[in-house]
Amino acid sequence: MSFKENILKKMEIEQLARKVMSSPAPADMPQKINRQAMLDLLKMGNYKHQRERDLDLYFLEDVKDQQVILVLDNELKIYKTTVADVAMRKSPIIKEMVSIRNAIKILSDKDVVVSRKNETVLKIQNALLSELDLSFTDMEIENLVKDGMDALKNNYIDGVIETLYIFAQILNFEPAPKPFRLDHFRIWGVVDKHQTGAIVFGPVVLYNLMNNQLKGIQKTLNSLDKNAVRHYKQAAIGQISADLEGEKVFQALQKAVLKIKAG
Repeated sequence: MSFKENILKKMEIEQLARKVMSSPAPADMPQKINRQAMLDLLKMGNYKHQRERDLDLYFLEDVKDQQVILVLDNELKIYKTTVADVAMRKSPIIKEMVSIRNAIKILSDKDVVVSRKNETVLKIQNALLSELDLSFTDMEIENLVKDGMDALKNNYIDGVIETLYIFAQILNFEPAPKPFRLDHFRIWGVVDKHQTGAIVFGPVVLYNLMNNQLKGIQKTLNSLDKNAVRHYKQAAIGQISADLEGEKVFQALQKAVLKIKAG
């Protein structure tokens, strides 16, 4: 796959993982995972699936006489043991429960559990991400810029957002922190939090979803500097000029990426 395809797959993997880890639940109820999102993640890894009793098992790896097995349920536990042992611990039958030794195993699985819940999701996410080749060539970045410019020219909002997201991934830009968020904008930039409580944000890329306007601010902004924040918002809505506008934003992003690549 191309660099663009790989980084979009990275985006999909991270979005699915967030869906699983942020599954809502009432305060008095155990958390229920987003099963479909977790299933989609597991399908991406092509993990072998087996239905055992009433359990959905996914095999992550083999280790000598044991296997690393994920049970797809709300606990999302990964076990390092055998299929028979997982089945007995998670879905025991009566003749298994009458054994004191088995009863102890059923009541406590600490000896065989590798991870659970969010830790498990992160393990799967990291395993999937490790398989992606996120290296890129100068030509791929040039093509990315062209895609972004064409999308901007044709008022193709999703295309602009996709291109900006890819650049944000390469440059370690983050979504705008609260003091710099604006309605109807997609905003990314470098975020740095100080011990004083201030958030330093910049350089910044701002995309107005309402009027298809793209702008860039090259300086860093301190959240405690009211004048700087006011000027930032004025530049965003066009009351004052931004440092960069339109296609020049993509050109600046390209330059920043190639500078990093050159070391």
